[in-house]
Formats: sequence, C-alpha cells, structure tokens
Amino acid sequence: MNEHRRSPRKTAYVTIPVVNTMTETPIGRIGNLSIDGMLMVCDEAIVEDALLQLSFDLSDADGRVHAIEVGVHEQWSDPANVPGQHWVGFRFIDIAPGDRSVIESWLGDLAD
Repeated sequence: MNEHRRSPRKTAYVTIPVVNTMTETPIGRIGNLSIDGMLMVCDEAIVEDALLQLSFDLSDADGRVHAIEVGVHEQWSDPANVPGQHWVGFRFIDIAPGDRSVIESWLGDLAD
C-alpha cells in the first residue's frame, strides 16, 4: 500500500487525552500524530469542516511534559468500531513555534 501523507506519523502508544479549549471539555484521544496533524478517536461526532482549538500534554525527548495548544481543521471523519466513537483526521492550521518543537521532539526519528 502506498503512503500518501505529507508527513510520517507516530502512533500514540499511551493515552493522550485532548481537550476542546473553547468549551474546556474532553473531546477524545490521539491515535497518531505528525508535524502536520493528527488522527483522533473522538467521543462524539465532529462537525464536517470544523475549526477547533485543542490542547493536550506531550512529553519532549527529555521526558518533560508540555501543554500543547493547536488550531485544527477537520479533514474527515468515520464511525469507529466502538459505538459512539469516531475516527477523525485533523490538519494543524495554527501552532506556536515552541509547541511545534515539542511535537518534533516527541516524533523523534519515528523509529519507535
């Protein structure tokens, strides 16, 4: 199968909860992450073409935890196998340079 993504993605092997900062409510968890976006498992359907401000905690290469905040654009959504959950693909549209550096550190060489 050919890979058509712009950037390689790293699977989140630990639970990384994500909060909608506009409503201050949990929205789901990260499935995988790249420098350009992320796949999430969301607890509710996301409006098509939605623009959201999300936050999550991520560790850098030294193990320090950082609060990351990103503006995202919903690209696609599909029902998950678990009733009430949805796979949702988001593209980053706004991210602070420091938060981008933490994501780059977390991604590392993508060998793990």
